[in-house]
Amino acid sequence: MKILVAPNAFKGTIDSLAVAEIIKVELEQLNPDFDIEISPIADGGDGTCELVGHALGIEKVGKMGLDAIGRSKFGYYYWDKLRRIAYLDVSTVSGINDLNESQRNPFIANTYGTGILIQDAIARGAEQVYLGLGGSASIDLGTGILQALGFSFLDEKGRALIPFTDLFLTKISHIQRPPHGSKIKLTCVCDVSNPFFGTNGAIKTFGPQKGLNDSEMESFEVNCKRIIDLFSRKISKVIPDGSGFGAAGGIAYGLSHFYSVEIEAGSSWFFNKVNLEDKIQQSDIIITGEGIYDQQSKAGKGCFALLQIAKKYNKKSVLITSKVKGVEPDFDQVVILPELDFNKKDFKKLARSNLKNAIGKIDFQIRPQN
Repeated sequence: MKILVAPNAFKGTIDSLAVAEIIKVELEQLNPDFDIEISPIADGGDGTCELVGHALGIEKVGKMGLDAIGRSKFGYYYWDKLRRIAYLDVSTVSGINDLNESQRNPFIANTYGTGILIQDAIARGAEQVYLGLGGSASIDLGTGILQALGFSFLDEKGRALIPFTDLFLTKISHIQRPPHGSKIKLTCVCDVSNPFFGTNGAIKTFGPQKGLNDSEMESFEVNCKRIIDLFSRKISKVIPDGSGFGAAGGIAYGLSHFYSVEIEAGSSWFFNKVNLEDKIQQSDIIITGEGIYDQQSKAGKGCFALLQIAKKYNKKSVLITSKVKGVEPDFDQVVILPELDFNKKDFKKLARSNLKNAIGKIDFQIRPQN
């Protein structure tokens, strides 16, 4: 029996590669004759580009950078020298998971550290950068990246603003472009379709988790509109808000004023990069999983997208998850993990133990649904 193990990350407990490895080991113990292939999946969330780089087997380049509030942090990206393409995730150095609750401050946090990695890739000769937008800590319209790429932001008196300055966006009055700008092509990979402004935009939807209070949202949005107006005047062109511009605090929206920027839906882009459809077609059963399977999952997350391909080829599908919420999962089998108490210090160890025990509950004789 050929088994494809293709889980998403179990957020907050186990990353997707570790999930896949645990399942593989348990399957081998169940039956040494199983033919097992692991191909962890992502959908534009944290670590998407890292998984692609790992799957493609290309060079991993390390570079010292800065986190979202200006602290030193070692970062990296994946470098395809032959094609002059770099793959990197915003969450690598500018991620929200590096900050505790008290450190999350959208008036300070920015993407300057990610810009350092992009600039390093450009110096190596990169002509295209794939940028995974999941897990960002800021709402800076990509101004941090732009600063690292040579843009200057000046206050009303013409003084250059320093990265990570408090109330950075509110202090911008002028923009200076670098004299010799790069012609780099940027492809932003994301798992959300929100615009930047409005009721479903970045500020109202994602602002609270990044430290923005309800009382600050209106003024923050007004100021962001002012920044977009500055960008528009600088390039003598208005770029309307649109789908995906709300991801990662408006990175794609801001950068699109000065660079060639495309937005890709995370699941389909990732699946194409790792040839997942071919792997599914060649397998008898597909085992996937994620922390919670809910309405967001069916809006285009990795497990749901994988299920559609499995159904296309009439393949058996198994979902391992801690909870199914508000949706009909439609997999041939769903294995529910015990609930975790995240207040316990050993919850991550327990999560691994629960996952190992779940593998024995899989019914390998199940027939795929028509």
